[in-house]
Formats: sequence, structure tokens, C-alpha cells
Amino acid sequence: MTTEKQNASKPAKVLYRPVGLATSVAAGMIASSIVSKVWQKTLGDEGDDPPQALESEYPFKEILAAALIQGAVFAVVKAATDRAGARAFERVTGEWPGS
Repeated sequence: MTTEKQNASKPAKVLYRPVGLATSVAAGMIASSIVSKVWQKTLGDEGDDPPQALESEYPFKEILAAALIQGAVFAVVKAATDRAGARAFERVTGEWPGS
């Protein structure tokens, strides 16, 4: 593993913005689908979506469990899609889009 920091040029950063936006949208959609499936398999009934914080009919521990699952899944999916988008951008342009 190298510790070299690759600096992106200003045009590369600007050109990457639409790619970054697209990967963020994709990450949200993928994460939402995964969270629903995980929730249904672990704590929810078939067809149940994870409870939201302001839904009073759920106990507090269920709300926290849902938030934990959502946060963990979203973080992993977001990191994976961001990295994949950056790698694809680098293959096409020859420049890494990060700072």
C-alpha cells in the first residue's frame, strides 16, 4: 500500500461532480433496499420497513436498532460506490478525482 497522496487538478474535480452525484444517488437506492431486506430478516415482519424516529408505536430500542442498521449499511455502500466511481473516473480520464 502506498502512502503517496494524489492531488487532483481543478478540472478533474469539476468533471467528477456529476459522477459523484450519480454515485451518491445510486448508493442511497442500494442502501435503502439492503436496509429493508436486513430489517425484514432480523427484526421486522415481512413487508415491514424499518421504523422512523418519530413513529410512536415502536419502542425506543427498535428505533435505535433501525438507525444503527441504516447508518452502518449506508456508510459501507456509500464508501463502496464512491470508490468505484472514482476508480472508473480515473480509468477514463487518467486522473484521480480526490483531493
